[in-house]
Amino acid sequence: MKKVLFIFTLSAGLIYLSACSGSTSEATVTDAAATPAAGQSAVQDDASAKNVVQVAVSSKDHSTLVTAVKAANLVDALSNAGPFTVFAPTNDAFAQLPAGTLDDLLKPEKIDALTDILQYHVSVGVFKPESFTDGQVIGQVNGGNITITKKDGKTYVNGTAVIVASIPASNGIIHVVDKVLLPPVNK
Repeated sequence: MKKVLFIFTLSAGLIYLSACSGSTSEATVTDAAATPAAGQSAVQDDASAKNVVQVAVSSKDHSTLVTAVKAANLVDALSNAGPFTVFAPTNDAFAQLPAGTLDDLLKPEKIDALTDILQYHVSVGVFKPESFTDGQVIGQVNGGNITITKKDGKTYVNGTAVIVASIPASNGIIHVVDKVLLPPVNK
């Protein structure tokens, strides 16, 4: 009889604990639903290697690119696992655009054009400098293609932008370029 009473008491206690933890989970689910979801860029990790966005943010030479990526709402996409190859124009490259072009592209009503240009700078996959070949065509995220040219020991993108440095990132690689790549009108 004592054994049956013990099992009954233990079962009742487990049911009670189970019921209590269920109500806590419901409160947690409700609280989580009320909190707006943040994307991959909101993950705080100071121990791992930086992703392509974090590398760009930490570069004083890419503040214009970072501003554009934020304006186009691409921070979370580029913070994901990838892998990505990003052809990252410097601030000086953006300064070479005709006067007013960048300011115009940063307007909210121009987000589609800005997104198209920025996605023309991104490939899915990792293309390391040593893997580039003369005449190589690489598909870009926006649906267009870029062409790699090798001449006089330099690597060019679309015949005009020189790759001046390459930086590995946790989710791909960044190739710093000295010109902004503009997608052809007809991709």
